[in-house]
Order: sequence, then C-alpha cells, then structure tokens
Amino acid sequence: MNPLRRHRHVELHPFRGYGTPTRLRLRGRVLRSTGLARSRLGDSVVDNLRNMFRRFESDEVPGALVAARTAPGDQARVRADKEGYFDVVLDLPRPLQDPRVWEPVELELLEPAAPAGVAHATGQVLVPRDPEYAVISDLDDTVLRSHATSLWQMAKLTLLHNAHTRLPFEGVAGFYQALQRGRDGEAYNPVFYVSNSPWNLYDLLEDFLDVHGIPRGPLLLRDWSPRNLKAGEVHKLAAIQGLMDAYPGLPVVLVGDSGERDPEIYRQVALRHPGRVLAVYVRDVAPTRHGAVRAIAGELAEHGVELVFSPDTEAARRHALDRGLIVPAALPPDR
Repeated sequence: MNPLRRHRHVELHPFRGYGTPTRLRLRGRVLRSTGLARSRLGDSVVDNLRNMFRRFESDEVPGALVAARTAPGDQARVRADKEGYFDVVLDLPRPLQDPRVWEPVELELLEPAAPAGVAHATGQVLVPRDPEYAVISDLDDTVLRSHATSLWQMAKLTLLHNAHTRLPFEGVAGFYQALQRGRDGEAYNPVFYVSNSPWNLYDLLEDFLDVHGIPRGPLLLRDWSPRNLKAGEVHKLAAIQGLMDAYPGLPVVLVGDSGERDPEIYRQVALRHPGRVLAVYVRDVAPTRHGAVRAIAGELAEHGVELVFSPDTEAARRHALDRGLIVPAALPPDR
C-alpha cells in the first residue's frame, strides 16, 4: 500500500436501506478518506473528472467491524468483505413503535480504530407505512439519460458531468411523484432503484434524485466489473427477489428500458409472482430490440400483465391514470 494512503483516516459510508417494523437491512462501505466533494452546480469539467477519479480510486478497508444500532437499543455487528462492503440485518425482538418512513440506524466503526468524528455515521432505512404498491425502477436510460447502449457516450456523460448537469427524461419526476402518492394521492408508496451502476457512483445518483425532484429511495447497485457483464442480470433478479420477499403480498410496478435486459428480467419477476405485478413500463431506447420486447409484452398479456412500451414517459403516465394507479391531482401542472 502507498504510505500516503496508509495514513488516511477511515470513514463509514452508509447506503439507504429498506425494511419493516421488525427487520431493517442496511448496506454500506468502509473506505479510507477519498477527498470526494459533493456535486455542485458550478463545478467545472476538471472538478467532475477529479471527483470521478476519487470515486473509483477509493481505498477499501477489508474486514472492518461495524456495529449497527436502532433507537430502541437493538444492535447487530457485521464484518466488511474484502472490498470493504458490509450488509447488516437487524432482526428486532420488538416491532418499532410508530416507525418513521426513514428510520435512522446509528453505525459505529469498531475495527480498525478511527478518529471520533468519522467513527460514526447515521444510515437511513425506508420502512413503508401502509403502502398500496411498490415501484421498482431501473436508473440508466430509464430515469436519467445515460446512452447505456453506447460505451463512449455513457463514459463521456459519466466522466464529464455531475448530479446537477446529468439530465432526467422529461416527465419522470412528476410521474414518479404521482406513483409514490398512489391511487388516492395521499399514499407514500416506496420507490426502489435497482441498477447495474457501480456502488462507486452512489453519491452522484443519490444527489441526482434530490436535485431533480425524483422521489428518494434505496439504491440497489452492484460491485461492477467489466469482466463480468452477465452478472448484471443476476444482480437485478436477486435484488428484486429480495424486495419481493421483504414485502410479501405487496403489489409492484416495474419500470425499465429496452437498452439492456429489463424486459426479460421483469418477465421472470411477473411469472414468478403471479398477481403481484400491476404494470410494466419499458422505455424504448434500442430500435434493434423492438421484436424481442413486443414478444415479451404478448407473453405477459396472456398472464394478465400489461407491458407498456414507449420512447417517452407520457404513455406510461396515461396508462397509470387509466388503470387508477395514480390520480391527476398528484401530477404537477407541467406533468
């Protein structure tokens, strides 16, 4: 290890988790300080490049011991893996009384020792309260413009832009806000983002949602490697299955795009969980995939699941209104 790196202090980086009044799940990572700055509107291309370098140059702390505690005093300990990632589950002996939508979980770094100011962090766990349904959405080319089918275009966007200058598709923020508010406009339906983006981009994606008024939700990303691209489908299926298991019986709306294999993944989810998929919305971003997506739409229709395939958000919005999944009052004036 570089001697300069050895003396950088250790930090806890929690990722938004999800759970129920009796079980909380939270992921995070233990890293040596990176000097990464949060995105700002006035950042230059050089600032963005510097931050991106720091995201991927991160120096993980394998085997770190982390304690997680809830307000009632329940505690669990977990060791980070060789990449510094930890995944802690708190099974609570007593259900949370009147849980908040975002339940805080206090984290403490037990090993290795760290300065007092960085040995603690607070994670946030989404605990849905009486949801009507859940929204499970991809990110790249579904919510934000990424050009994932073009390696050069995607690299340029990722390297040269930040949370303020990356752009969502038109109408996404209003549509997702309406889905979150549900059938009567008063609900708080959970929104989960399941993506093949690497955990290294977590802060950028978290800020992107906030900057553009897109509902907050847990980001279920992955430890990405260009040598194992097929792992993306496995990751998404496993992450969605984890959500379906965590909230048994809760219906879901699935949102993705045709650029990768979201239609095939969502087909498997719908067939594995009959009656639970209320709708599938697929953004058309790959002309060569029209035949495959339409074939999947036809198969799902035989099982009572409608797949809406369109290049814009408007078709999904109209369908959700027609099926009573959202109400006009929940949509912003500009939609």
